[in-house]
Amino acid sequence: MDIDAVLFDYSGTVFRLEDDRTWADELVGDDGTPFDIAAKAEVLRRMTAPVEQFMTFDAAGQHAWDNRDLDPALHRHAYLEVLRGSGVPGIQATRLYERLIDPLTWTPYPDTGTVLESLAAQGIPVGIVSNIAFDIRPAFAKHGWTDLIGAMTLSYEVGAIKPNAQIFRDATDRLGVDPERVLMIGDSTEADGGATTLGARFALVDAVPTIDRPRALIDALAEHGIRTAD
Repeated sequence: MDIDAVLFDYSGTVFRLEDDRTWADELVGDDGTPFDIAAKAEVLRRMTAPVEQFMTFDAAGQHAWDNRDLDPALHRHAYLEVLRGSGVPGIQATRLYERLIDPLTWTPYPDTGTVLESLAAQGIPVGIVSNIAFDIRPAFAKHGWTDLIGAMTLSYEVGAIKPNAQIFRDATDRLGVDPERVLMIGDSTEADGGATTLGARFALVDAVPTIDRPRALIDALAEHGIRTAD
């Protein structure tokens, strides 16, 4: 069956929140000791993992965690709790959270632009389907990709989170395509794989650092019969 449209997850799929040298200024413990490489990597993982819960919350915290991608205030509450529970002091936790929700600090995977431009050239519409509580459109605008995205379906805007079929249906309706002729690409079988309940195909990619994943999106498309100009 031909693919009429492609949906992509955001975090860990087309963009990633990467470490850089300036993170060292924020990631220090209460005693001023900098986090080591492993600890920094773990904090980043906790800030961006799609489904895993990393700590036990009180009732308010658990409610915030369960609904974090539906409401910006709950998102903030949940992730500040996660950061503090990971040993990041209050002021640093707030600064790191502000980085998390700033789409301009996110790094695209090396093949993101190639894939988006190639799909557009072939007349294959693209949608972004993300469990998220902040606007990621500026990340695409920064790279000149706004016009390459036919549907931007964000959980906090549509009131549904993956794997709920409603969020995928929103994207396919906006694109005007049959869900059974759609490919969903994402880094979580549990969340992104929910598209298969509508009959869509699903391709899994690994949310590794961008330098370690130069062409996973290109390869995922090729496996489903879509060639790109790589």
